[in-house]
Amino acid sequence: MIILGIDTATQQVGCALGGVEGVLASFHSARDRRHAETLTPAIEFLAKQARVELREISVVAVDIGPGLFTGLRVGIAAAKAVAQALRVPMIGLSSLDLLAFPLRHSDRLIVPVIDARRGEVFTAMYRQVPGGVQRVEPYRLTSPQDLASDIQARSEESLVVGDGALRYRDLFSDVSRVEIGEFGFAYPSAAALVELAQPKALREEFVQPWDLKPMYLRKSDAEINWDIRERA
Repeated sequence: MIILGIDTATQQVGCALGGVEGVLASFHSARDRRHAETLTPAIEFLAKQARVELREISVVAVDIGPGLFTGLRVGIAAAKAVAQALRVPMIGLSSLDLLAFPLRHSDRLIVPVIDARRGEVFTAMYRQVPGGVQRVEPYRLTSPQDLASDIQARSEESLVVGDGALRYRDLFSDVSRVEIGEFGFAYPSAAALVELAQPKALREEFVQPWDLKPMYLRKSDAEINWDIRERA
């Protein structure tokens, strides 16, 4: 079984190939946010380096968000196109799950934070469980100030990661018993996407391309501007 993972939910573009033997190869780039221009050549390069033919791919996994609207649309559209062309099923996973998973060995409260722009962040909370992490709070859109207050109210050792954590570092650093994750944990990982998708694939927890939906958690800027004009 070969899984192709595609992640474009943030300003980083990532893809990875792997299966039961682990991640075979991965690619990540966070420069210029040129998702559409970067993704297809990256997949082709990745397959060549891993010595995998595209026809060998049996599952396409994709980050469904929350994240940047344009990036999500590019990644999900590309993942659906590949899955439909190869006639293989899909697996969708949240960007917040992908941020939390690499920290599964930490015994602290794990708080991934994605910059949602407009002075808001996407977030959830996780705890370590055998073999991974478990989400203990729902995915949500909130202000960084309210999130900092929620973490402070818990009064426990916490690890805050993601590009939102870095953007609002000063705010979260003022919260007691909080450590801010460094740049290496700023973006969801396509390698983590493949790792998390693999057990789901073994259990055949698939979604057909036409049924896979993005997780936005917020209206697009166009929809927000339309609502403002309608109210006016």
